[in-house]
Amino acid sequence: MSTTPLIRLQDVKKVFYTDEVETHALSGTHLDIGQGEYVSITGPSGCGKSTLLSILGLLDSPTEGKYWLNGREVSELSASERARIRNREVGFIFQSFNLIGDLTVYENVELPLTYRGISGAERKERVMDALEKVGMVHRAKHLPSQLSGGQQQRVAVARAVAGQPLILLADEPTGNLDSKNGEAVMDLLRDLHQGGATICMVTHDPRYAQFADRAIHLFDGRVVKEESVSFKEDDEQGETNAPRAVPHAGVM
Repeated sequence: MSTTPLIRLQDVKKVFYTDEVETHALSGTHLDIGQGEYVSITGPSGCGKSTLLSILGLLDSPTEGKYWLNGREVSELSASERARIRNREVGFIFQSFNLIGDLTVYENVELPLTYRGISGAERKERVMDALEKVGMVHRAKHLPSQLSGGQQQRVAVARAVAGQPLILLADEPTGNLDSKNGEAVMDLLRDLHQGGATICMVTHDPRYAQFADRAIHLFDGRVVKEESVSFKEDDEQGETNAPRAVPHAGVM
């Protein structure tokens, strides 16, 4: 893993103004995420989790503070540069899947690649490789309405990884799934991470937070705790050991 963080936030604040009301979604947030790391972000509703993810994905900008992505200070980028980075370097996985209903599975995964001017042959190779990773090649010609929720989320993951992004941002990826499908998606994300993917995931479920290398806890827009996470696979007797959280050396 590189010693230079892929993502660095320094004293980031985000304030939303509505009439005469100020809502402080983030207040002095500091965060580093390394290349190849898997980080979960947890906390109660309204603590700033989704706001933080939107800033990381260049969907929103901080009110104050600095954000570096892959060594570049984001505030110095033009609107076109930010759009290019969103398309090429950031993969998004949303709670609501966000698939286009009248496009097939294949076409949904392919669509972001067409905006890059990638050749048809390379697009096909990337799409089929991504669908293979999530076990959905056999559904390539189906419409989203013909899939279960778990299958739709697998397609959404395939769409994100087909672009070969620097980082995958997942916003409550199991939020609309039952426990069985939720665990299947979490297993898939873990497999992608083991293959080298950098993942930052927002989740409200402490069980799923334990799949990450590191759990970051937000409260009132601030990082209040960090934990390194130890997750054990099934032991020799076939019993699953519960994930164990270990205090992180850099607790804030």
